Amino acid sequence: MKTMIVLNALVASFLFLYSAAGAAEGRLVIADFSTGVNEKGVPQGWQLKEKSGKADYAVVKDGDLNAVRFRSANTSFSLQKEVLVDLKQFPILTWKWKVTKLPVGGDFRRSKTDDQAAQLFLAFSKTRAMVYIWDTTVPQGTMGNASAPFFMSIKAIVVRSGAADTGKWLTEVRNVYDDYKKLFGDEPTEVEGVRLQINSQHTETSAESYFADVVFMKQ
Repeated sequence: MKTMIVLNALVASFLFLYSAAGAAEGRLVIADFSTGVNEKGVPQGWQLKEKSGKADYAVVKDGDLNAVRFRSANTSFSLQKEVLVDLKQFPILTWKWKVTKLPVGGDFRRSKTDDQAAQLFLAFSKTRAMVYIWDTTVPQGTMGNASAPFFMSIKAIVVRSGAADTGKWLTEVRNVYDDYKKLFGDEPTEVEGVRLQINSQHTETSAESYFADVVFMKQ
């Protein structure tokens, strides 16, 4: 028991120092996928959540990037991580992603077609979340309500749409603080979780995507 208490204290101290170092540099690294995987093949610090079917994912080297690769065949799964980010200090979110296959007919506006090759969720509480998506058909820039349990409000932002940029690594930059205020109409609370997801079970098709370098930054 004492050993576990000491171990937990050391882990907590490490995370505090790691976050402090990132904050001092003006950035908080959420994921760079350079620290390997655990005994189950899950990236260190992340949890696997399988919603429908069996997850197909891997940490890979793609050119100069350490990335996580998702493949969905009529499945839905995600990797998620608990964080604590004050958007007043770190309002800017950047990440890299690449989509190589889109779910045919995906459209987040209807529950029967709510499939995307790449989704980046930010959880603010148990009742509020925002998701940046690469949609198959919904126009780029569209903002609206995403499918959610009755007790939740999830706002979606279509960052990319269609196949024009598939097969290429793209870097995204979003002001999460501003996006939250625009969508919810009030001041954002702290970001409590990040989730990377893929799904294609509603359209009964398939999809593939990659994520790398998820970072919060100062203005």
